[in-house]
Amino acid sequence: MSLPAYTIHDAEPSDLERIVDIYNSTIASRMVTADLEPATVESKRAWFDAHSPDKRPIWIVRMEDGEIGAWLSYQSFYGRPAYQATAEISIYIDEKHRARGLGSVLIERALRECPRLGLTTLLGFVFGHNEPSLRLLRRFGFEQYGFLPRVAVLDGVERDLVIMGRKVSAEQP
Repeated sequence: MSLPAYTIHDAEPSDLERIVDIYNSTIASRMVTADLEPATVESKRAWFDAHSPDKRPIWIVRMEDGEIGAWLSYQSFYGRPAYQATAEISIYIDEKHRARGLGSVLIERALRECPRLGLTTLLGFVFGHNEPSLRLLRRFGFEQYGFLPRVAVLDGVERDLVIMGRKVSAEQP
């Protein structure tokens, strides 16, 4: 499938319901998130409000039909001042738009925007069995920074967590 027409925007509060819908659509696969039950809009409001376009944005990908097809968020890492130049990125794509290139588009933009956001390191926390996401990150120069064996239990199955990372400089996004 080819890349559909889209635009990328900072998320607005009115987008939160669709962001949560896309997030919840990944829970059943047990590949993407450690949540086991669907989130509510209200349970994600404080998370949403903690983001800002100038430091830790949430971007939505609006498809040509007006629907939000994917989103990306930056999350501060570890919450201590010495880590302010490090952020975790998370990407969630609506099922009907997966494997069409939106993940690549979002990672490219995330890397490009790092200097503006004051970031020098991006991280991705990925289940060890989520090979599509690991492959995507590797394609963009992310390396394995850490490996936490059997730290998550999904439906009685212990799962590994792989921490992927990439240094970013202003000269080479």
